[in-house]
Amino acid sequence: MQQASLLALVLAAGVYGAADNTKLSPLRFREDGTFHISVFSDLHLGMYASTPRGPKQDAKSVSVLASVLDIEKPDFAVINGDLINGDDTRVDNSTRYIDQIVKPLVDRNLTWGSTYGNHDHQPNLSGELLLTREQTFPGARTRSMVPGVAAGSTNYYLPVYSAACKNVTCCTPKLLLWFFDSRGGYYYQQRDRLGRAVHHPNWIDESVVRWFEETNAALRTKHGRAIPSLGFVHIPVYASVALQNRGVHPNRQPGINDETASPQAQGWCAGGVRDGCAYGGQDAAFMKALAGTEGLMALFSGHDHANSWCYKWDGELPGIEAKGRGVNLCYGQHTGYGGYGDWIRGSRELIVSLDKLKDLVIDSHIRTERGEVIGKVSLNATYGQDMYPASPNDKTYL
Repeated sequence: MQQASLLALVLAAGVYGAADNTKLSPLRFREDGTFHISVFSDLHLGMYASTPRGPKQDAKSVSVLASVLDIEKPDFAVINGDLINGDDTRVDNSTRYIDQIVKPLVDRNLTWGSTYGNHDHQPNLSGELLLTREQTFPGARTRSMVPGVAAGSTNYYLPVYSAACKNVTCCTPKLLLWFFDSRGGYYYQQRDRLGRAVHHPNWIDESVVRWFEETNAALRTKHGRAIPSLGFVHIPVYASVALQNRGVHPNRQPGINDETASPQAQGWCAGGVRDGCAYGGQDAAFMKALAGTEGLMALFSGHDHANSWCYKWDGELPGIEAKGRGVNLCYGQHTGYGGYGDWIRGSRELIVSLDKLKDLVIDSHIRTERGEVIGKVSLNATYGQDMYPASPNDKTYL
């Protein structure tokens, strides 16, 4: 039954291959002035692929995604890294797992964008080939705007316009969505002289940082002002570690906080050699760019399955040159039954309102696979001081 279902998806991908996603309508706010984003993290499809458990947990992961979409009915979805557990897949089938992931989106005529994570860059899984296959499905907005092998595969931005904007060439976007590839894992099909897989750096490449800063500056010049924005990246920046070390308060930063944050540049040394160092500091340029981006309200990450909090980065942090100016560093909710841990699956939901956007405020909550809403917060000027109900730390099992 599972093979028949997968075959149907593969055949469907052949039909979808004719899709021209360059002709998708621009993203727009609803007539009521809201824009709703569902963020899914760490699906890890393909894990235990050769065992009976593998297909079962893949189906369960996709059902979480589908059930959340049916409840939330978002305008846009983000799949925020580790879509596929490339450690366990083969060269000939790795990218095909994307077919199962996007089926609930395609079936509901929804549009989405992805970032890729460390498990999406593996000896048997190419980020470039994964992107090529993902783009064959109607509704895919995932793309690559930064050339070069070092940059990774999914660095791009998407503008969101008001409902009243009929011709986007004449309008200023109301919101920008930035997507970054934090890389990690291994280079596809590369071996060193000893026959070992070659590690892929696990931070935002400096070419991407330059592109981000230059593109954002050009947009500001073109439109005469800073445009409010949100960012998405799989592996969190080191500032998340420093903030976590301050202490995550269950009522001021509600969410699960069950593991030490694992940041970009973890395991690498300052000289660029991967030799077991705790942290090499190579994400410093990216953190500086984030801190210096006017209007950037929040950066959303996955990677650490046992964390689901948001923390406002305001001011100086130990070991970090950049000084935070109020950007919120947030985790999503572990979505997949692949990967480690049994924390309840779900999504992070973002509600952006044009009225609140004037003050750089967005609302957010976690939607669990059981349909519950937890961790509901307003990422406003006083977030981190306001008190909210603590999030339950529930578990679910296959």
